[in-house]
Amino acid sequence: MERKATFGAGCFWGVEAAFRQLDGVTKTEVGYEGGSLENPSYEDVCSHTTGHAEVVQVTYDPEQVSYEELLDVFWAKHDPTQLNRQGWDVGDQYRSVVFFHDEEQRAAAEASKEREQSHYRRPIVTVVEPAQTFWAAEDYHQQYLEKQGRSSCTATLARVRA
Repeated sequence: MERKATFGAGCFWGVEAAFRQLDGVTKTEVGYEGGSLENPSYEDVCSHTTGHAEVVQVTYDPEQVSYEELLDVFWAKHDPTQLNRQGWDVGDQYRSVVFFHDEEQRAAAEASKEREQSHYRRPIVTVVEPAQTFWAAEDYHQQYLEKQGRSSCTATLARVRA
């Protein structure tokens, strides 16, 4: 049975592209979650008034890829010590967040965050919170990098070891 996982790790284009490469991921969709406005547009989210994060909703087969493996991709794809930003992208829509869909995901995300902290000097600011309404982003954002013939929009991040 397929399951869903939802992650915010900065600009959703590169994060989506990373998850699409995993065996066992059957679908990815970029969108907005964690805010107050119903059915927000990209412009609404960029106004910093809705509280939404740019997220990727991943549909996966847990018999082929584990939630822990998805978390590994999430951590590797961004710097979780940057509050409300990733590199040049600044704003609350770029925050680091795991939206969990059940208690098992919550526990796994919290444990993974604790393990991941050992790789960083600065505190991890990632928030782990219950999934809310996922609003799909506009069609032109879906699989954006593939449409542009690119595999990434950011350089691979090197971890700062303690």
